[in-house]
Amino acid sequence: MAALNDQKLSSTEETEVQQWITTSERLKSSPSDASILDKLNAHLTSRATLLGSKPSKADVAIYESLAPAVKAWTPEQRTGQSGHPHIVRHLDFVQNSGLFGLGVADADKIKVDPEEILYVKPPTDAKAEKERLKKEKAAAAAAAAGGDDATLVDRTKAAAQAVAETAVDAAVQAKDAVAAAAGIGGEQAAKPKKEKKEKAPKPQKAPAVTTPPSPHLIDLRVGHILKAIKHPEADSLYVSTIAMGDKPGTDDTEEYEGQVCRTVCSGLNGLVPLEEMQGRKVVVVANLKPVKMRGIKSCAMVLAASPRLKEGEVDDHKGPVELVTPPADAKAGERVCFDGWRGEPEGVLNPKKKIWETFQPGFTTNESLEVAFDGSAVEAAGKAETGKLTTASGGTCTVKTLKGATVR
Repeated sequence: MAALNDQKLSSTEETEVQQWITTSERLKSSPSDASILDKLNAHLTSRATLLGSKPSKADVAIYESLAPAVKAWTPEQRTGQSGHPHIVRHLDFVQNSGLFGLGVADADKIKVDPEEILYVKPPTDAKAEKERLKKEKAAAAAAAAGGDDATLVDRTKAAAQAVAETAVDAAVQAKDAVAAAAGIGGEQAAKPKKEKKEKAPKPQKAPAVTTPPSPHLIDLRVGHILKAIKHPEADSLYVSTIAMGDKPGTDDTEEYEGQVCRTVCSGLNGLVPLEEMQGRKVVVVANLKPVKMRGIKSCAMVLAASPRLKEGEVDDHKGPVELVTPPADAKAGERVCFDGWRGEPEGVLNPKKKIWETFQPGFTTNESLEVAFDGSAVEAAGKAETGKLTTASGGTCTVKTLKGATVR
């Protein structure tokens, strides 16, 4: 928390942080205020933190205000049609990530089941949504003309909480027993006391080697879609059968047309034509923890690009969306990495470490329509460089038309 207090923010970011701290004070007294929760959930739709990708004390303030209430939320309140799944995701990120320094004990954390997703939002009709936003802006302008200005609650300083942990070492000493031996003529002679052997100190275990967080921990591979169908229980989902280089017998795989494949659900129905999903090469995230989506287990994620949201804009999943295309000569299962961040991926990403959520905000496209990672957008990247998404032979992954897009 001390590091967050000392971090340098722009004046705009400082103002935004103070506004969110004020909001946290309102939530502390009214944690079930639907209007505040709805706005907060919408704001977090495409953001890892309240500032986008940069951690701040505002994230901690929101966590401390909402965590007690969210612990008691029902599955419907969390991921149902009227739920607030992005708030739950954000709080889970804050309580588990070392970036915020909270050190929440496991027993005190919000219990989050990543496989429990009750509702997936269907794509929105772009024309109807544009009309709705136009009407809302007109209504807001009319209200402003009437002189009714909304005001924030007076800002208050969050009281610092110091938790001192003390450890008391208890030592129990055993008394030496002196055994008496019976001697001839009734005389008793005491046996000599055995000398206590000093225990050799136990060898200290070498500290575990930890790999610093980096985009290379995300297992990005070339995938070949052999078949894609509409999800039978969800209008917004496709179900694809994708070969991505797994060995026979790998968990969560099956054989299809002589190839080892995984089943992958993607929210692209209505955004990408079904015929474009058939028999094509894509890039997949292959080491996310499998999750059930409306009864079907999804064992990877297909990467796609969409326009980057402007400040204050809400992602309504209206598109356009373009699939990331690997080099034409790339084979299914071939790894792709960001230049400057190459390395071995983790087996399965630990959801508590939030590796994907931390680095995804840096996934983008450049002016040449090449997919890249922008290190300046993610503080944890360690360097403000930009690296293209390429195969080992140097081929670059691309999109059709979207420049400066977000890729996920």
